[in-house]
Amino acid sequence: MSEFLTIGEPLTLFGANGESEIDKELKDVKFYEKFLAGAEVNVCVGLSRLGHSTQYITKIGQDPFGYFIKESLKKEKIGTDFIRETDEYFTGYQLKSKVSHGDPKIFYFRKNSAASHFLTEDLKMLDTSELKHVHLTGIFPALSKSCRESVYKLLEIAKKNNITITFDPNLRLPLWKDKEEMKHVINDIAFKSDIVLPGISEGLILTGSDNPDDIADFYLDKGVKTVIIKLGSKGAYVKSKDDSFTVDGFNVEKVVDTVGAGDGFAVGLISGLLEGLDIKESVQRGNAIGALAVMSAGDNDGYPDKVHLDEFVSKNK
Repeated sequence: MSEFLTIGEPLTLFGANGESEIDKELKDVKFYEKFLAGAEVNVCVGLSRLGHSTQYITKIGQDPFGYFIKESLKKEKIGTDFIRETDEYFTGYQLKSKVSHGDPKIFYFRKNSAASHFLTEDLKMLDTSELKHVHLTGIFPALSKSCRESVYKLLEIAKKNNITITFDPNLRLPLWKDKEEMKHVINDIAFKSDIVLPGISEGLILTGSDNPDDIADFYLDKGVKTVIIKLGSKGAYVKSKDDSFTVDGFNVEKVVDTVGAGDGFAVGLISGLLEGLDIKESVQRGNAIGALAVMSAGDNDGYPDKVHLDEFVSKNK
């Protein structure tokens, strides 16, 4: 077994490629480049590149996208022991535009996907003997009732074995039937986690406030140990019952693609905690990888290995 585990839906990403495709509507894009994507996949990729052992739980279709995903995970040295396959449903994929500024447009083809048919019984053979950290997001529980049940089952397993749980809300409104259901489920999972990682805009939706202190207190009052609020280029605000502080972000000269920055932050934070760094050092590492992420086109292409991470941090202190 590995020290880190997550569950999610992997996607084949087709990103608009080339200068001629900048700022085009997705319907008008002619040239795409293929990438591996998915929020939880991104975290596994980043941690693996930093030398950590990882396992990724999901279900894929027996189709070209599924095979591409599994081969890509293996190339990144991510454990695939708990990836189930099905010939009944196809693997999801997505399209992403290329923009000169702001966030790119994304369109998903994931309704009734293989991953949405993941079942709690697929977790029966899970080995937690070496597991130190579980990372969850708000995406997988949005896919189906069985996916939601699987997330709760994994929460139960982690808590029973005193394994640290981080939770990134990663709100995807189009995946939910309604906003109130989304808020209820996301917050319920957050309350059961050790460390919660919302962004300011997510905090406003989930708690009704865009004030970092109020957002943090909303979760701390429900038993969450630490809340880390991502502030974009400004860094991150950290609050626990005993302390609160802001960790400054890193300067980025040119933003290429903002997707994957939040997952990169999770990579830095989790890797730091696994390596015994304190929370401030771990958040600083999260800010660094988030900055590196936005300088590359793919969702996780900018995630560094240990040497490049150390070089970036030392040059930008």
